[in-house]
Amino acid sequence: MNKTLQKTSTVTILALICCGLWGSAFPFVKVSYEWFHIQGIPSQILFAGYRFFLSGVLTFIIGCLIEKRLLTIKRTSIPAVFGQGLLQTTIQYAFFYIGLAHTTGTKSSVIDASSSFISIIATHFLIKSERMTWTKTIGCTLGFLGVIVINLTPGSWENSFQFKGEGLLCITAIAYGLSTVTSKILTDRESPVAITAYQLLFGGGTLIVIGWLMNGSVGNFDAKGLILFAYLIFISAAGFGIWTLLLKYNPVEKVAIFGFTIPIFGVALSALLLNEVLFSMRNLLSLLLVSAGILIVNRNQKEREKTGEHLSRKEHPLGR
Repeated sequence: MNKTLQKTSTVTILALICCGLWGSAFPFVKVSYEWFHIQGIPSQILFAGYRFFLSGVLTFIIGCLIEKRLLTIKRTSIPAVFGQGLLQTTIQYAFFYIGLAHTTGTKSSVIDASSSFISIIATHFLIKSERMTWTKTIGCTLGFLGVIVINLTPGSWENSFQFKGEGLLCITAIAYGLSTVTSKILTDRESPVAITAYQLLFGGGTLIVIGWLMNGSVGNFDAKGLILFAYLIFISAAGFGIWTLLLKYNPVEKVAIFGFTIPIFGVALSALLLNEVLFSMRNLLSLLLVSAGILIVNRNQKEREKTGEHLSRKEHPLGR
């Protein structure tokens, strides 16, 4: 099982499934705002809280069925997993919705997608066995350029930088980038499914409390809305679960680089579901840049595997 999850083909397929699911969230969340009459940041945060908390419940149930036991984590791991929930779910999504309300969608997409680059840079400092190289730098740069190209519109960057807009989105990108690395570190202590379940429960529950305190509201849960909401729950549970599993058995850069494809999936699915533009030179150029970045980073990983350069988890700087 471990060897299967370390194969480049397996990582590619599963990582692209995750990114495809997360990319589909953009149009589906936009639709859900209309269907559930969600207006204002408090309601958006509350809706996110419901979504991620119930995703945690779903992951917990699936984990119990898979492991045939009550899914638990060590008492000593509770603070770390709770912190992971705050970083990966609460901070990321609370700041994202607030920042998004004070800047353009183009800026938001570019800044948010930069989290993949941040993950690989952070890994260099936090995980001894995974150092930054020129090959990784070139691959990440190409991927980031692809994200910029697909989002760049003439005149879209004219407004000045504001902390309550772009500043909070930068914090969002940093939070998610760091959470990718800390998630890998936690998989040395707990199972991926347990980490996913409890971080979603902790992070989602905190978002619900924040939404309630801000007087947020969510309504109109009819049959059609429940199906949409169930899909959004599935996205979070499946996406975070598979992603955490991949991080356990692979170097961060081998997995994180695929995060650059999320805007590609978002644009394609938005075109299908929201009648937005799909085929253009800008989109095709972006796809080429992102694909080139992924191929370069994965080629670098293959070379490391052949030469036996990768190190065992015993050399992890933070230990167990």
